[in-house]
Amino acid sequence: MNDERIPQHRMPAQGGAPGPRRAVELDRAEALRLLGSISLGRIVFSRNALPAIRPVNHVVDEGDIIIRTHEGAAVAAHVQQADAPGTVVAYEADVIDPATHLGWSVVATGYARLITDPADLARYEAMLHPWVEQQMDYAVRIHPDLVTGIRLIDAA
Repeated sequence: MNDERIPQHRMPAQGGAPGPRRAVELDRAEALRLLGSISLGRIVFSRNALPAIRPVNHVVDEGDIIIRTHEGAAVAAHVQQADAPGTVVAYEADVIDPATHLGWSVVATGYARLITDPADLARYEAMLHPWVEQQMDYAVRIHPDLVTGIRLIDAA
């Protein structure tokens, strides 16, 4: 195992697990900053009274999480059926090194609504490019009421 980013004395033994980790809570601003630093996460919603999770790409815009989706997608259908103020969802993203188990994880919980304003849709279409080959005609805004996160650090 050779990784330039990790000091040799911090690397786990071959086949061994890394040492203990400590979880440090992140404040809302830092959690949203980290979330905005990557583009892939998971939206969690209820479908047929069961939890459903879909990987999606996102942007963070003025504290809201924006995803694009397509007609017929479970999340689009779920959000369309919702009454005001929206549908409760969770959004999770993380960056955790598989070798060292160091990194961070953020969960944002709030209301999701379809974005219907044509100017906003055009703006997010320009900002957020889908990573799958499929027409993405819808955009969803998640306004997080609760944002929690942890950073996993070496306990030593």
